[in-house]
Amino acid sequence: MSEALALSPAPLPPGPISGPQAWYGRDMRSRTDWVVPFTPEDLAELDAAVRAHRAGGKALGEITPTNFKLPGLAAKLAQVSDELLNGRGFLVLRGFQVDVTDIEAAAIAYLGVGSHLGSFRSQNAKGHLLGHVKDLGLDITNPKVRYYQTTRELEYHTDSCDIVGLICLKTAQEGGESRLCSSTTLYNEMLKRRPDLVPLLFNPFPTDRRGEIPPGMKPWFDMPVFHWHAGKLSAIYSGQYIRSAQENFPEARRLSAAEHEALDLLDAIANEADVNLKVEFRPGDMQFVHNHTMLHSRGDFVNWPEPERHRHLLRLWLAAPGARPLPQVYAQRYGSVELGNRGGIVCAETVLTFTLRPE
Repeated sequence: MSEALALSPAPLPPGPISGPQAWYGRDMRSRTDWVVPFTPEDLAELDAAVRAHRAGGKALGEITPTNFKLPGLAAKLAQVSDELLNGRGFLVLRGFQVDVTDIEAAAIAYLGVGSHLGSFRSQNAKGHLLGHVKDLGLDITNPKVRYYQTTRELEYHTDSCDIVGLICLKTAQEGGESRLCSSTTLYNEMLKRRPDLVPLLFNPFPTDRRGEIPPGMKPWFDMPVFHWHAGKLSAIYSGQYIRSAQENFPEARRLSAAEHEALDLLDAIANEADVNLKVEFRPGDMQFVHNHTMLHSRGDFVNWPEPERHRHLLRLWLAAPGARPLPQVYAQRYGSVELGNRGGIVCAETVLTFTLRPE
């Protein structure tokens, strides 16, 4: 018996998973209900809340749903949260006028919207609670560099939080589209095509931390791709970092040929046109994705010649108080599985901070 098959058996779903989270890109392309426009009234509320925050001299870290008041928009954001956590798992809020405001005002508005969906979590060892997705001219062969700091394509993956959000400040000259797919659909397709490989994806896979190592932890964490817990199928996945763990850490468990085959097929299905949805960012778009039922990626991109026009997005990692229960194994990566207080990256040197400059 192979090492992979000798691992402790994990609970598996009783069969294919149905529900709104099991969607196909071919269907979503003909729909527009996943795009939620800000109304003029919504934008007026956001503007008033931003002005009140600035007038009060408050720091970015003081933004909460209580003091960032959105009397009418809050109800819409509650519906957004429900759609993310219990529905299809993604939404784009469209129409914020980022081109007529400064980056601080855009960040305040974005943090205010995000605060109504969950609490802010650290996105890297530096403790950034407001992340910057921008090419910094870094070399991805450096084991501490992450793909979002380059122009390189991102493979389908999840982030280490309940909800990940992005707001587009500036678009690339070419490429850089957002790509989404349902991890539930991936599971169903794997079950249909190669049921023999499905149990392997419930094995723990060593996954590279890219040098962001919490105290007392290894430079990788061991995590199954799929989890069947409390009657729900959840996924946590980064194929690029599973493979780099195999390259960088000889002491990490070696994957079997069958496990590599399972990962390769999972990636291949995610890249099928019928399965995924490509979303072209517009300036001001706010995209929110539920990590437990979705994978996301990005295409390669080419920047404008002028540095001030370079592609630039702000990112949030959010812990949602109404999110699903997660198995204890997630604590390796999330630090905790406590609802509303889980996810993010915290190392010995981490100082939680908000920054308006990419670094």
